[in-house]
Amino acid sequence: RLRSAPLRIADFQEVLGEPTVALGKLRELCFSGIPFDGGLRCLCWKILLNYLPLEKALWSASLKKQRDLYSQFLKEMIIQPGIAKANLGVSREDVTLEDHPLNPNPDSRWNTYFKDNEVLLQIDKDVRRLYPDMAFFQRPTDYPCLLILDPQNEFETLRRRVEQTTLKSQTVARNRSGVTNVSSPLKSTPSSLSEYEVLPNGCEAHWEVVERILFIYAKLNPGIAYVQGMNEIVGPLYYTFATDPNSEWKEHAEADTFFCFTNLMSEIRDNFIKSLDDSQCGITYKMEKVYSTLKEKDVELYLKLQEQNIKPQFFAFRWLTLLLSQEFLLPDVIRIWDSLFADDKRFDFLLLVCCAMLTLIRDQLLEGDFTLNMRLLQDYPISDVHLILKKAKELQDSK
Repeated sequence: RLRSAPLRIADFQEVLGEPTVALGKLRELCFSGIPFDGGLRCLCWKILLNYLPLEKALWSASLKKQRDLYSQFLKEMIIQPGIAKANLGVSREDVTLEDHPLNPNPDSRWNTYFKDNEVLLQIDKDVRRLYPDMAFFQRPTDYPCLLILDPQNEFETLRRRVEQTTLKSQTVARNRSGVTNVSSPLKSTPSSLSEYEVLPNGCEAHWEVVERILFIYAKLNPGIAYVQGMNEIVGPLYYTFATDPNSEWKEHAEADTFFCFTNLMSEIRDNFIKSLDDSQCGITYKMEKVYSTLKEKDVELYLKLQEQNIKPQFFAFRWLTLLLSQEFLLPDVIRIWDSLFADDKRFDFLLLVCCAMLTLIRDQLLEGDFTLNMRLLQDYPISDVHLILKKAKELQDSK
């Protein structure tokens, strides 16, 4: 049975109070859920995601170093290109052929700029839709990035860049067969720019911070860049850090989220890389593993799904890739992540959670036909994540 809240908080404080945090003990505590009180969750996640070292004496130097590095990234990847763009707009004479927007040379700064814009537009479309049922991401942050929002600045911010690109170009979407269809972005998506109230100058919404984090990640990781769905991984991390009751930490939510996201992605990025789908580290292998685990635990249900030709791709792809962030409400996703981040075999436990989700609706699945069962799996009916985690733990212990 779980200890009472004050006792659990005391357990956490004890482990976190040591000069060197005992990782094993911390994992065990976090696995059963981390209290929000006093910023405990934010702190534990930073340790579990290898952002903070176990020796507490190293914390302040380590944080300073990484946060300074993040400021550096902002200057190099957002501010400098923005200044260059602004300056080029002033006088046309000094634009040499070398740096002309139409220069076909792939190394030209402009070429990079336009390529980046494609990525930026994709990110923009996705982050504006983060958790639409919650006002949080549309609200202004208490800590806007002063480097970027300084009213003296004439340079192009990401927001301005998106607005100009969107207005200038009709979006050309290439589908897989290479046929190009031209659609006007302002008409086609109901969530066009005009629908969001634009915050007054000097403010920025939380989704804009998430956009910056993803843009910088894409620039620093060109091999994977940005893949749809990454926004769903950053969302809960950023939300957790940006609502930290401890304002000294909350102020640095952007930089801290960036590094925790980068560390988390280094563990799950293979799920996002198409060419690895069928390799040992790719997503297909993991989806098959959900089924082989189910076969061990509940052969009748396994056979039923096989017989109906319900492949794990139909539902487990999203469950696994996005760490269940699309299946539950945000507070519940965060609770599941406590257990996932605490799992020392990392995402082995995620497979068991998926398995638990299947076995908890086994009666409905055994009775349902293909269509009904697909609907159950695409829109999972149980919202009590404690029940699901308890079941997953039972499956783990019955190995």
